[in-house]
Amino acid sequence: MRVMMRAVEAMGTVESQRRIILDEELPIIGSKRVRLIILLPEETDIDEMEWLRSAARNPVFDFLKDPEEDIYTLSDGRPFHAPFTSSNDGYNRLDSARIG
Repeated sequence: MRVMMRAVEAMGTVESQRRIILDEELPIIGSKRVRLIILLPEETDIDEMEWLRSAARNPVFDFLKDPEEDIYTLSDGRPFHAPFTSSNDGYNRLDSARIG
């Protein structure tokens, strides 16, 4: 028998006693058994800003400095003002509850 499961993404901290403390409450009512997949950062991972700096200095993107590649101006399109919320992990996320 195949069991259908719904995915819920949550951030948290693993304490020294190996207990997980979530940053926010889960959208679950009552007590339920769940399946967890824990994603741990690799010790060799670079942070996002370091990755962006490396990409900006990479010569493979030098063609973008060519004036012929600069085809857009500020008068093209319309401004997009998305509602963002700040989270505990330092990232800004689109606040989907306020869209529409």
